[in-house]
Amino acid sequence: MQSLMMDYQLTIPALIRRAEQLHGGKAIVDRQPDRSIHRTTYRETIGRARRLAGALRALGVTRGDRVATFCWNHHQHLEVYYGVPAMGAVLHTLNIRLHAEDLAYIANHAGDRVIIVDRVLLPAFEQFRERLSSVEHVIVVGGGIERPAEGMLDYETLVSDAAPHAFDDEIDEYEPAAMCYTSGTTGAPKGVVYSHRSTVLHTLAFCLADIDVARESDTLLAIVPLFHANAWGTPYAALMIGAAQVLPGPHLDAASLLELLAGERVTVAFGVPTIWTGVLQALEKSPNTYDLSRLRTVLSGGSAVPPRMIRAFKEQVGVDVLQAWGMTEMSPLGSHCRLTAELSEADEETRLRCQATQGRPAPLVEIRARSEAGIVPWDGETMGELEVRGPWIASAYYESPESADRFTNDGWFRTGDIVTIDERGYIRICDRSKDVIKSGGEWISSVALETALAGHPDVLEAAVVGVPHPRWDERPLALVVRREGRTATAESLRAYLEPQFPKWWLPDSFEFVDAIPKTTVGKILKRTLREQYCGYYGAAAGASRASEASPAVTT
Repeated sequence: MQSLMMDYQLTIPALIRRAEQLHGGKAIVDRQPDRSIHRTTYRETIGRARRLAGALRALGVTRGDRVATFCWNHHQHLEVYYGVPAMGAVLHTLNIRLHAEDLAYIANHAGDRVIIVDRVLLPAFEQFRERLSSVEHVIVVGGGIERPAEGMLDYETLVSDAAPHAFDDEIDEYEPAAMCYTSGTTGAPKGVVYSHRSTVLHTLAFCLADIDVARESDTLLAIVPLFHANAWGTPYAALMIGAAQVLPGPHLDAASLLELLAGERVTVAFGVPTIWTGVLQALEKSPNTYDLSRLRTVLSGGSAVPPRMIRAFKEQVGVDVLQAWGMTEMSPLGSHCRLTAELSEADEETRLRCQATQGRPAPLVEIRARSEAGIVPWDGETMGELEVRGPWIASAYYESPESADRFTNDGWFRTGDIVTIDERGYIRICDRSKDVIKSGGEWISSVALETALAGHPDVLEAAVVGVPHPRWDERPLALVVRREGRTATAESLRAYLEPQFPKWWLPDSFEFVDAIPKTTVGKILKRTLREQYCGYYGAAAGASRASEASPAVTT
Protein backbone atom coordinates (compact mmCIF):
# COMPACT_ATOMS: atom_id res chain seq x y z
CA MET A 1 0.00 0.00 0.00
CA GLN A 2 1.20 3.54 -0.75
CA SER A 3 0.12 6.89 0.61
CA LEU A 4 -2.03 9.21 -1.50
CA MET A 5 -0.36 12.48 -0.51
CA MET A 6 0.95 14.96 -3.08
CA ASP A 7 4.65 14.84 -3.84
CA TYR A 8 5.10 18.49 -2.87
CA GLN A 9 8.74 19.58 -2.81
CA LEU A 10 9.93 21.43 0.29
CA THR A 11 11.98 24.16 -1.39
CA ILE A 12 12.85 27.83 -0.94
CA PRO A 13 10.86 28.80 -4.08
CA ALA A 14 7.75 27.55 -2.23
CA LEU A 15 8.48 30.01 0.60
CA ILE A 16 9.02 32.79 -1.94
CA ARG A 17 5.69 32.12 -3.68
CA ARG A 18 3.91 32.34 -0.33
CA ALA A 19 5.62 35.63 0.52
CA GLU A 20 4.70 37.19 -2.83
CA GLN A 21 1.07 36.14 -2.52
CA LEU A 22 0.41 36.95 1.13
CA HIS A 23 2.70 39.66 2.46
CA GLY A 24 4.50 41.39 -0.37
CA GLY A 25 3.95 44.80 1.23
CA LYS A 26 5.62 44.00 4.58
CA ALA A 27 8.70 46.04 5.42
CA ILE A 28 12.40 45.28 5.17
CA VAL A 29 14.56 48.02 6.70
CA ASP A 30 18.34 48.27 6.86
CA ARG A 31 21.04 50.72 7.86
CA GLN A 32 23.57 51.55 5.14
CA PRO A 33 27.32 52.14 5.73
CA ASP A 34 26.71 55.93 5.71
CA ARG A 35 24.15 55.36 8.53
CA SER A 36 21.19 56.24 6.32
CA ILE A 37 18.07 54.06 6.59
CA HIS A 38 16.91 52.15 3.51
CA ARG A 39 13.32 50.92 3.31
CA THR A 40 11.85 48.36 0.96
CA THR A 41 9.30 45.53 0.95
CA TYR A 42 9.22 41.80 0.38
CA ARG A 43 7.66 42.36 -3.02
CA GLU A 44 10.50 44.64 -4.11
CA THR A 45 13.16 42.42 -2.51
CA ILE A 46 11.89 39.28 -4.24
CA GLY A 47 11.60 41.13 -7.53
CA ARG A 48 15.22 42.20 -7.25
CA ALA A 49 16.17 38.65 -6.21
CA ARG A 50 14.61 37.39 -9.44
CA ARG A 51 16.63 39.91 -11.48
CA LEU A 52 19.79 39.01 -9.58
CA ALA A 53 19.18 35.37 -10.47
CA GLY A 54 18.66 36.38 -14.09
CA ALA A 55 21.95 38.29 -14.06
CA LEU A 56 23.80 35.34 -12.53
CA ARG A 57 22.33 33.00 -15.13
CA ALA A 58 23.58 35.37 -17.87
CA LEU A 59 27.05 35.18 -16.26
CA GLY A 60 26.97 31.40 -16.63
CA VAL A 61 25.90 30.36 -13.12
CA THR A 62 24.05 27.07 -13.34
CA ARG A 63 22.51 24.43 -11.10
CA GLY A 64 24.72 23.62 -8.11
CA ASP A 65 27.25 26.41 -8.70
CA ARG A 66 28.42 28.18 -5.55
CA VAL A 67 27.76 31.91 -5.21
CA ALA A 68 29.57 33.39 -2.21
CA THR A 69 28.80 36.53 -0.22
CA PHE A 70 31.26 38.71 1.68
CA CYS A 71 28.76 41.17 3.12
CA TRP A 72 27.20 42.79 6.16
CA ASN A 73 23.48 42.48 6.99
CA HIS A 74 21.46 44.51 4.47
CA HIS A 75 18.66 44.15 1.94
CA GLN A 76 20.99 43.17 -0.92
CA HIS A 77 22.31 40.28 1.17
CA LEU A 78 18.72 39.13 1.67
CA GLU A 79 18.22 39.28 -2.10
CA VAL A 80 21.11 36.85 -2.51
CA TYR A 81 19.69 34.64 0.27
CA TYR A 82 16.45 34.33 -1.71
CA GLY A 83 17.58 34.52 -5.33
CA VAL A 84 20.55 32.16 -5.41
CA PRO A 85 18.90 29.02 -3.93
CA ALA A 86 15.66 29.71 -5.85
CA MET A 87 17.54 29.52 -9.17
CA GLY A 88 19.08 26.18 -8.16
CA ALA A 89 22.52 27.54 -7.27
CA VAL A 90 24.12 27.34 -3.81
CA LEU A 91 24.45 30.30 -1.46
CA HIS A 92 27.81 30.30 0.34
CA THR A 93 28.21 32.90 3.10
CA LEU A 94 31.82 33.84 3.91
CA ASN A 95 32.61 35.01 7.43
CA ILE A 96 34.03 38.50 6.95
CA ARG A 97 35.93 38.31 10.25
CA LEU A 98 38.07 35.30 9.41
CA HIS A 99 41.76 35.55 8.53
CA ALA A 100 42.59 36.00 4.83
CA GLU A 101 44.27 32.57 4.68
CA ASP A 102 41.16 30.87 6.04
CA LEU A 103 38.92 32.79 3.63
CA ALA A 104 41.03 31.80 0.62
CA TYR A 105 41.02 28.17 1.75
CA ILE A 106 37.24 28.15 2.28
CA ALA A 107 36.37 29.79 -1.06
CA ASN A 108 38.70 27.48 -2.97
CA HIS A 109 37.58 24.36 -1.13
CA ALA A 110 33.94 25.22 -1.83
CA GLY A 111 34.70 25.97 -5.49
CA ASP A 112 32.99 29.37 -5.46
CA ARG A 113 32.37 30.73 -8.98
CA VAL A 114 31.05 34.16 -7.97
CA ILE A 115 31.71 36.35 -4.92
CA ILE A 116 29.42 39.24 -4.01
CA VAL A 117 31.38 41.77 -1.91
CA ASP A 118 30.42 44.92 0.00
CA ARG A 119 32.28 47.97 -1.26
CA VAL A 120 33.27 48.81 2.33
CA LEU A 121 34.84 45.33 2.64
CA LEU A 122 36.97 45.55 -0.52
CA PRO A 123 40.20 46.19 1.44
CA ALA A 124 39.64 42.95 3.38
CA PHE A 125 38.68 41.10 0.20
CA GLU A 126 41.84 42.27 -1.59
CA GLN A 127 43.91 40.49 1.06
CA PHE A 128 42.91 37.09 -0.30
CA ARG A 129 41.56 37.82 -3.78
CA GLU A 130 44.77 36.81 -5.60
CA ARG A 131 44.69 33.38 -3.96
CA LEU A 132 41.25 32.46 -5.29
CA SER A 133 41.40 29.66 -7.85
CA SER A 134 37.80 29.13 -8.97
CA VAL A 135 36.18 32.58 -8.80
CA GLU A 136 35.24 33.96 -12.22
CA HIS A 137 33.23 37.04 -11.25
CA VAL A 138 33.40 39.57 -8.41
CA ILE A 139 30.25 41.65 -7.89
CA VAL A 140 30.47 44.75 -5.70
CA VAL A 141 27.56 45.99 -3.57
CA GLY A 142 27.34 49.67 -2.69
CA GLY A 143 27.69 52.18 -5.50
CA GLY A 144 29.24 52.12 -8.96
CA ILE A 145 32.83 51.02 -9.47
CA GLU A 146 35.42 52.21 -11.93
CA ARG A 147 37.52 49.09 -12.37
CA PRO A 148 35.79 46.82 -14.92
CA ALA A 149 39.20 45.85 -16.32
CA GLU A 150 39.95 44.06 -13.07
CA GLY A 151 36.86 41.89 -13.47
CA MET A 152 34.62 43.60 -10.94
CA LEU A 153 30.94 44.16 -11.69
CA ASP A 154 28.47 46.54 -10.10
CA TYR A 155 25.61 44.84 -8.27
CA GLU A 156 23.03 47.55 -8.92
CA THR A 157 23.82 47.70 -12.62
CA LEU A 158 23.49 43.93 -12.97
CA VAL A 159 20.18 43.85 -11.10
CA SER A 160 18.63 46.78 -12.98
CA ASP A 161 19.65 45.49 -16.42
CA ALA A 162 18.77 41.79 -16.01
CA ALA A 163 15.64 39.96 -17.06
CA PRO A 164 13.95 38.39 -14.02
CA HIS A 165 14.29 34.67 -13.41
CA ALA A 166 10.95 32.91 -13.11
CA PHE A 167 12.13 30.58 -10.31
CA ASP A 168 10.26 27.88 -12.20
CA ASP A 169 13.02 25.28 -12.40
CA GLU A 170 12.04 21.95 -10.90
CA ILE A 171 14.27 21.75 -7.83
CA ASP A 172 14.41 18.52 -5.85
CA GLU A 173 14.10 19.20 -2.12
CA TYR A 174 17.29 17.22 -1.46
CA GLU A 175 19.38 19.47 -3.72
CA PRO A 176 21.84 21.84 -2.01
CA ALA A 177 20.53 25.31 -1.18
CA ALA A 178 23.35 26.82 0.88
CA MET A 179 26.62 26.07 2.60
CA CYS A 180 28.56 27.48 5.51
CA TYR A 181 31.95 26.61 6.98
CA THR A 182 32.83 26.13 10.62
CA SER A 183 35.29 28.61 12.07
CA GLY A 184 38.18 26.14 12.03
CA THR A 185 39.45 26.78 15.57
CA THR A 186 40.64 23.16 15.71
CA GLY A 187 42.01 22.32 12.26
CA ALA A 188 40.91 23.37 8.80
CA PRO A 189 37.42 24.88 8.43
CA LYS A 190 34.81 22.30 7.46
CA GLY A 191 31.89 22.84 5.10
CA VAL A 192 28.25 22.11 5.90
CA VAL A 193 25.84 21.82 2.97
CA TYR A 194 22.15 22.53 3.64
CA SER A 195 19.40 21.15 1.43
CA HIS A 196 16.15 22.89 0.46
CA ARG A 197 14.30 20.28 2.52
CA SER A 198 16.42 20.80 5.63
CA THR A 199 16.04 24.57 5.35
CA VAL A 200 12.26 24.44 5.02
CA LEU A 201 11.89 21.98 7.92
CA HIS A 202 14.18 24.14 10.05
CA THR A 203 12.04 27.15 9.16
CA LEU A 204 8.83 25.38 10.14
CA ALA A 205 10.29 24.38 13.51
CA PHE A 206 11.63 27.90 14.08
CA CYS A 207 8.09 29.26 13.71
CA LEU A 208 6.29 26.81 16.00
CA ALA A 209 4.13 28.40 18.66
CA ASP A 210 5.92 26.43 21.38
CA ILE A 211 9.20 28.09 20.45
CA ASP A 212 7.41 31.42 20.05
CA VAL A 213 10.23 33.36 18.42
CA ALA A 214 8.58 34.80 15.32
CA ARG A 215 5.03 35.75 14.37
CA GLU A 216 3.54 37.59 11.42
CA SER A 217 2.97 40.60 13.67
CA ASP A 218 6.63 40.76 14.71
CA THR A 219 9.45 43.03 13.60
CA LEU A 220 12.69 41.05 13.77
CA LEU A 221 16.14 42.59 14.24
CA ALA A 222 18.86 40.15 13.13
CA ILE A 223 22.04 41.37 14.82
CA VAL A 224 23.50 37.91 14.33
CA PRO A 225 25.41 38.12 11.02
CA LEU A 226 23.86 36.77 7.84
CA PHE A 227 27.26 35.16 7.24
CA HIS A 228 27.00 33.09 10.42
CA ALA A 229 24.95 29.86 10.53
CA ASN A 230 22.12 31.15 8.30
CA ALA A 231 21.61 34.11 10.66
CA TRP A 232 20.01 31.53 12.97
CA GLY A 233 17.26 30.96 10.40
CA THR A 234 15.74 34.46 10.57
CA PRO A 235 15.77 35.28 6.81
CA TYR A 236 13.66 32.25 5.88
CA ALA A 237 11.44 32.31 8.96
CA ALA A 238 10.52 35.94 8.33
CA LEU A 239 10.01 35.19 4.62
CA MET A 240 7.57 32.37 5.38
CA ILE A 241 5.41 34.08 8.00
CA GLY A 242 5.66 37.69 6.79
CA ALA A 243 7.42 39.25 9.77
CA ALA A 244 9.02 42.62 9.10
CA GLN A 245 12.82 42.59 9.11
CA VAL A 246 15.37 45.13 10.35
CA LEU A 247 19.05 44.74 9.44
CA PRO A 248 21.81 46.75 11.17
CA GLY A 249 24.44 46.84 8.41
CA PRO A 250 27.98 47.37 9.74
CA HIS A 251 26.88 49.45 12.76
CA LEU A 252 26.79 47.08 15.73
CA ASP A 253 27.61 49.46 18.59
CA ALA A 254 25.06 49.60 21.39
CA ALA A 255 23.81 53.11 20.57
CA SER A 256 23.16 52.24 16.92
CA LEU A 257 21.33 49.06 17.89
CA LEU A 258 19.21 50.84 20.47
CA GLU A 259 18.25 53.45 17.89
CA LEU A 260 16.98 50.67 15.62
CA LEU A 261 15.26 48.79 18.45
CA ALA A 262 13.36 51.91 19.47
CA GLY A 263 12.95 53.68 16.13
CA GLU A 264 11.73 50.64 14.18
CA ARG A 265 9.64 49.32 17.09
CA VAL A 266 11.39 45.95 17.07
CA THR A 267 9.63 43.12 18.90
CA VAL A 268 12.25 40.33 18.72
CA ALA A 269 16.02 40.73 18.46
CA PHE A 270 18.71 38.11 17.87
CA GLY A 271 22.32 38.41 19.07
CA VAL A 272 25.15 36.93 21.14
CA PRO A 273 25.60 37.70 24.87
CA THR A 274 28.43 40.18 24.28
CA ILE A 275 26.03 42.31 22.22
CA TRP A 276 23.43 42.27 25.00
CA THR A 277 26.04 43.10 27.64
CA GLY A 278 26.86 46.26 25.70
CA VAL A 279 23.18 47.13 25.29
CA LEU A 280 22.55 46.78 29.02
CA GLN A 281 25.54 49.00 29.82
CA ALA A 282 24.23 51.67 27.45
CA LEU A 283 20.77 51.48 29.01
CA GLU A 284 22.26 51.87 32.49
CA LYS A 285 23.99 55.08 31.39
CA SER A 286 20.92 56.44 29.55
CA PRO A 287 17.92 54.74 31.20
CA ASN A 288 15.18 56.94 29.76
CA THR A 289 16.53 57.58 26.28
CA TYR A 290 15.06 54.67 24.31
CA ASP A 291 11.47 53.47 24.08
CA LEU A 292 11.68 49.66 24.05
CA SER A 293 8.05 49.09 24.96
CA ARG A 294 7.45 46.99 21.84
CA LEU A 295 10.35 44.63 22.49
CA ARG A 296 9.05 41.31 23.87
CA THR A 297 11.93 38.84 23.39
CA VAL A 298 15.70 38.93 23.19
CA LEU A 299 17.03 35.70 21.74
CA SER A 300 20.62 34.99 22.75
CA GLY A 301 22.95 32.22 21.64
CA GLY A 302 26.57 31.48 20.85
CA SER A 303 27.65 31.18 24.48
CA ALA A 304 26.03 30.72 27.88
CA VAL A 305 23.78 33.53 29.09
CA PRO A 306 24.52 34.57 32.71
CA PRO A 307 21.47 34.58 35.00
CA ARG A 308 22.34 38.18 35.89
CA MET A 309 21.69 39.21 32.28
CA ILE A 310 18.34 37.43 32.21
CA ARG A 311 17.31 39.15 35.44
CA ALA A 312 18.59 42.56 34.27
CA PHE A 313 16.59 42.50 31.05
CA LYS A 314 13.45 41.51 32.93
CA GLU A 315 13.86 44.15 35.63
CA GLN A 316 15.21 47.04 33.55
CA VAL A 317 13.47 46.48 30.20
CA GLY A 318 10.60 44.14 31.03
CA VAL A 319 11.83 41.72 28.38
CA ASP A 320 12.34 37.96 28.44
CA VAL A 321 15.72 36.59 27.36
CA LEU A 322 15.26 33.35 25.43
CA GLN A 323 18.39 31.27 25.34
CA ALA A 324 18.86 28.95 22.36
CA TRP A 325 21.63 26.59 21.36
CA GLY A 326 22.76 25.27 18.03
CA MET A 327 25.67 24.84 15.66
CA THR A 328 26.58 25.49 12.04
CA GLU A 329 26.18 21.74 11.54
CA MET A 330 22.57 22.02 12.78
CA SER A 331 21.28 24.82 10.51
CA PRO A 332 21.62 25.93 13.47
CA LEU A 333 18.61 25.38 15.79
CA GLY A 334 19.15 22.59 18.32
CA SER A 335 17.34 23.63 21.49
CA HIS A 336 15.45 26.53 23.01
CA CYS A 337 14.69 27.41 26.61
CA ARG A 338 10.98 27.92 27.05
CA LEU A 339 9.67 26.90 30.45
CA THR A 340 7.27 23.98 30.66
CA ALA A 341 3.84 24.60 32.17
CA GLU A 342 5.06 23.03 35.39
CA LEU A 343 8.18 25.20 35.61
CA SER A 344 6.20 28.35 34.79
CA GLU A 345 4.51 27.91 38.16
CA ALA A 346 7.78 27.48 40.06
CA ASP A 347 9.44 30.12 42.23
CA GLU A 348 11.54 32.86 40.64
CA GLU A 349 14.95 31.33 41.43
CA THR A 350 13.94 27.94 40.00
CA ARG A 351 12.69 29.60 36.83
CA LEU A 352 15.87 31.64 36.52
CA ARG A 353 18.09 28.58 36.92
CA CYS A 354 16.15 26.85 34.18
CA GLN A 355 16.23 29.88 31.87
CA ALA A 356 20.02 29.85 32.17
CA THR A 357 20.19 26.39 30.60
CA GLN A 358 20.23 25.73 26.86
CA GLY A 359 16.69 24.40 27.12
CA ARG A 360 15.00 21.38 25.58
CA PRO A 361 15.56 20.00 22.08
CA ALA A 362 13.51 21.52 19.28
CA PRO A 363 10.90 19.22 17.75
CA LEU A 364 12.49 16.62 15.46
CA VAL A 365 15.89 17.04 17.14
CA GLU A 366 16.83 13.98 19.20
CA ILE A 367 19.52 14.15 21.88
CA ARG A 368 21.63 11.87 24.00
CA ALA A 369 24.92 12.26 25.89
CA ARG A 370 27.77 9.78 26.09
CA SER A 371 30.68 9.40 28.50
CA GLU A 372 33.51 6.89 28.43
CA ALA A 373 31.16 4.55 30.30
CA GLY A 374 28.40 4.83 27.67
CA ILE A 375 25.10 6.72 27.34
CA VAL A 376 24.56 8.82 30.48
CA PRO A 377 21.28 9.09 32.42
CA TRP A 378 19.06 12.16 32.26
CA ASP A 379 19.67 13.10 35.90
CA GLY A 380 20.93 16.67 35.54
CA GLU A 381 24.29 15.68 37.05
CA THR A 382 26.13 13.13 34.92
CA MET A 383 28.23 14.76 32.23
CA GLY A 384 28.77 13.42 28.72
CA GLU A 385 29.33 14.58 25.16
CA LEU A 386 26.08 15.63 23.49
CA GLU A 387 25.08 13.72 20.37
CA VAL A 388 22.20 14.78 18.13
CA ARG A 389 20.29 13.72 15.05
CA GLY A 390 17.46 15.21 13.03
CA PRO A 391 16.35 16.31 9.54
CA TRP A 392 18.33 19.59 9.50
CA ILE A 393 21.55 18.20 11.00
CA ALA A 394 24.58 17.42 8.85
CA SER A 395 25.38 13.77 8.13
CA ALA A 396 28.92 14.57 6.90
CA TYR A 397 31.20 17.51 6.10
CA TYR A 398 31.74 18.63 2.51
CA GLU A 399 34.73 16.87 0.92
CA SER A 400 36.19 16.04 4.34
CA PRO A 401 36.51 12.27 4.81
CA GLU A 402 39.05 12.83 7.58
CA SER A 403 36.22 14.22 9.73
CA ALA A 404 34.16 11.04 9.70
CA ASP A 405 34.87 10.52 13.42
CA ARG A 406 32.54 13.43 14.22
CA PHE A 407 29.65 11.08 13.38
CA THR A 408 28.78 7.87 15.24
CA ASN A 409 28.38 4.50 13.58
CA ASP A 410 24.61 4.70 14.09
CA GLY A 411 24.29 8.12 12.47
CA TRP A 412 24.41 10.70 15.30
CA PHE A 413 26.47 13.90 15.16
CA ARG A 414 29.02 14.32 17.96
CA THR A 415 28.71 17.98 18.94
CA GLY A 416 31.83 18.25 21.09
CA ASP A 417 29.74 19.86 23.86
CA ILE A 418 29.97 18.34 27.34
CA VAL A 419 26.50 18.53 28.90
CA THR A 420 24.12 17.30 31.52
CA ILE A 421 20.49 16.55 30.67
CA ASP A 422 17.87 16.65 33.40
CA GLU A 423 14.75 14.53 33.72
CA ARG A 424 12.67 17.08 31.80
CA GLY A 425 15.12 17.13 28.89
CA TYR A 426 16.74 20.49 29.70
CA ILE A 427 20.32 20.65 28.45
CA ARG A 428 23.03 22.42 30.41
CA ILE A 429 26.28 22.87 28.51
CA CYS A 430 29.19 22.41 30.88
CA ASP A 431 31.99 22.85 28.37
CA ARG A 432 33.40 22.05 24.99
CA SER A 433 35.14 18.67 25.07
CA LYS A 434 38.44 20.43 24.38
CA ASP A 435 37.83 23.02 27.11
CA VAL A 436 36.64 20.90 30.01
CA ILE A 437 39.20 21.07 32.84
CA LYS A 438 40.57 17.67 33.86
CA SER A 439 41.95 17.92 37.37
CA GLY A 440 43.09 14.91 39.37
CA GLY A 441 41.04 12.59 37.16
CA GLU A 442 37.83 14.60 37.60
CA TRP A 443 36.05 17.04 35.27
CA ILE A 444 35.46 20.71 36.10
CA SER A 445 33.07 22.83 34.02
CA SER A 446 34.70 26.09 32.98
CA VAL A 447 31.33 27.34 31.69
CA ALA A 448 29.67 26.87 35.09
CA LEU A 449 32.44 28.86 36.78
CA GLU A 450 32.28 31.61 34.14
CA THR A 451 28.52 31.90 34.45
CA ALA A 452 28.76 32.15 38.23
CA LEU A 453 31.50 34.78 38.09
CA ALA A 454 29.42 36.83 35.64
CA GLY A 455 26.79 37.07 38.37
CA HIS A 456 29.12 39.00 40.69
CA PRO A 457 28.21 42.70 40.68
CA ASP A 458 31.86 43.75 40.14
CA VAL A 459 32.44 41.47 37.13
CA LEU A 460 31.78 42.50 33.53
CA GLU A 461 32.88 39.18 32.04
CA ALA A 462 35.09 36.23 32.91
CA ALA A 463 36.87 33.32 31.29
CA VAL A 464 38.08 30.17 33.03
CA VAL A 465 40.64 27.84 31.45
CA GLY A 466 42.48 24.74 32.47
CA VAL A 467 46.20 25.36 32.83
CA PRO A 468 48.80 22.57 33.15
CA HIS A 469 49.65 21.81 36.78
CA PRO A 470 52.60 19.69 38.00
CA ARG A 471 50.47 17.70 40.43
CA TRP A 472 46.86 17.79 39.25
CA ASP A 473 47.25 17.62 35.45
CA GLU A 474 45.21 20.85 35.09
CA ARG A 475 43.86 23.50 37.44
CA PRO A 476 41.37 26.31 36.75
CA LEU A 477 42.64 29.84 36.16
CA ALA A 478 40.08 32.68 36.06
CA LEU A 479 40.58 35.74 33.83
CA VAL A 480 38.28 38.56 34.96
CA VAL A 481 37.29 41.91 33.47
CA ARG A 482 36.04 44.24 36.20
CA ARG A 483 33.02 46.45 35.63
CA GLU A 484 33.91 50.13 35.31
CA GLY A 485 34.62 51.67 38.70
CA ARG A 486 34.44 48.34 40.56
CA THR A 487 37.21 46.75 42.67
CA ALA A 488 36.70 43.00 42.72
CA THR A 489 39.55 41.05 44.35
CA ALA A 490 40.61 37.43 44.20
CA GLU A 491 39.47 36.99 47.78
CA SER A 492 36.00 38.46 47.18
CA LEU A 493 35.45 36.38 44.06
CA ARG A 494 36.59 33.19 45.74
CA ALA A 495 34.25 33.84 48.66
CA TYR A 496 31.43 34.44 46.18
CA LEU A 497 32.06 31.09 44.46
CA GLU A 498 32.62 28.95 47.57
CA PRO A 499 28.94 28.33 48.40
CA GLN A 500 28.18 27.33 44.81
CA PHE A 501 30.84 24.73 43.98
CA PRO A 502 32.91 21.91 45.48
CA LYS A 503 36.14 23.20 46.99
CA TRP A 504 38.30 21.48 44.40
CA TRP A 505 36.43 23.24 41.55
CA LEU A 506 37.46 26.73 42.68
CA PRO A 507 40.09 28.53 40.55
CA ASP A 508 43.53 28.48 42.16
CA SER A 509 44.18 32.01 40.89
CA PHE A 510 42.45 35.04 39.42
CA GLU A 511 44.00 37.39 36.88
CA PHE A 512 42.36 40.76 36.22
CA VAL A 513 42.57 41.79 32.57
CA ASP A 514 41.30 44.61 30.36
CA ALA A 515 39.68 42.34 27.77
CA ILE A 516 39.11 38.69 26.92
CA PRO A 517 39.90 37.50 23.38
CA LYS A 518 36.90 36.23 21.43
CA THR A 519 36.05 34.61 18.12
CA THR A 520 34.20 36.41 15.35
CA VAL A 521 30.87 35.38 16.89
CA GLY A 522 31.67 36.37 20.47
CA LYS A 523 32.89 33.06 21.87
CA ILE A 524 35.87 33.11 24.22
CA LEU A 525 39.12 32.08 22.51
CA LYS A 526 40.14 29.59 25.15
CA ARG A 527 42.89 28.07 23.03
CA THR A 528 44.55 31.49 22.92
CA LEU A 529 44.24 31.84 26.68
CA ARG A 530 45.61 28.35 27.33
CA GLU A 531 48.60 29.10 25.14
CA GLN A 532 49.15 32.46 26.82
CA TYR A 533 49.02 31.03 30.34
CA CYS A 534 50.39 27.54 29.70
CA GLY A 535 53.28 28.04 32.16
CA TYR A 536 51.24 29.81 34.82
CA TYR A 537 51.22 26.90 37.27
CA GLY A 538 54.87 25.95 36.78
CA ALA A 539 56.49 23.47 39.14
CA ALA A 540 57.76 26.18 41.48
CA ALA A 541 55.55 29.18 40.76
CA GLY A 542 52.42 27.06 40.56
CA ALA A 543 52.82 25.62 44.04
CA SER A 544 53.45 29.12 45.38
CA ARG A 545 50.41 30.63 43.67
CA ALA A 546 48.11 27.80 44.71
CA SER A 547 49.16 27.98 48.35
CA GLU A 548 48.90 31.77 48.44
CA ALA A 549 45.53 31.86 46.75
CA SER A 550 43.48 29.28 48.59
CA PRO A 551 43.48 25.66 49.73
CA ALA A 552 41.25 24.97 46.73
CA VAL A 553 43.14 21.87 45.63
CA THR A 554 42.50 18.92 47.87
CA THR A 555 43.31 15.27 47.75
